[in-house]
Amino acid sequence: MSSPGPVIGICARTAPVTLQGAGLTVSLALQSHVDMLASAGCTPVLLPLLPGIERLVGRLDGLLIPGGPDVDPALYGETAHRSTRGVSPAADAAELAVVRQALGTGMPILAICRGMQLLNVHFGGTLHQHLPEAIGHDGHRPEAEVFTFGRYRLDVKPGSLIAGILGEEEKFDTACHHHQAIDRLGPGLTATAWAPDGVIEVVEADGHPFALGVQWEAGQTSDERLHRALAEASHLATTTT
Repeated sequence: MSSPGPVIGICARTAPVTLQGAGLTVSLALQSHVDMLASAGCTPVLLPLLPGIERLVGRLDGLLIPGGPDVDPALYGETAHRSTRGVSPAADAAELAVVRQALGTGMPILAICRGMQLLNVHFGGTLHQHLPEAIGHDGHRPEAEVFTFGRYRLDVKPGSLIAGILGEEEKFDTACHHHQAIDRLGPGLTATAWAPDGVIEVVEADGHPFALGVQWEAGQTSDERLHRALAEASHLATTTT
């Protein structure tokens, strides 16, 4: 490899695994995120969510914030709903510090599922902690205990960043699996795509060249357009600085 290409940080997730009969806790990223970014000419690196990890942002060319556990409701002034799971205030604090640093530098950012929710909280927005109670159905997460996708055709705002990535004339179906979603949109973000039931599916940061949040499970299907768009934006950023 003659050049490592843009270096893209992927915020790690922590999960229990069994390896050779031993129970372990590991920091990990979806292999599909790694593979899609690598195939787009990038060098993906894992960012463990530790205090001070934001100091590494200056060594990156782009940032991917993947799906994961629920964001701590205390960050937007609410008490945890009985369905809120996996909250880690320490991980949230570390990831928010990374987001803050990356936004401050104008770094390209792709925020997926939980990542989009965290981006909204960073901008002062709030979340529906259990979406079925807000919209009256379970279509965004058809089966809670297994990874079954909900499928929606998006209403995309013409001329938006996401429309340029997905194609202005193309109808796009999401593959989603989430029980939380944006409630009040944070100031500084613009919604640019919606599910038929009105749930916000895409946000873009105002005045930022590429800070994009998507609610669906990008990386869990074969569609690589979002990862390639992040790669292209990161490459452009490295050649214009």
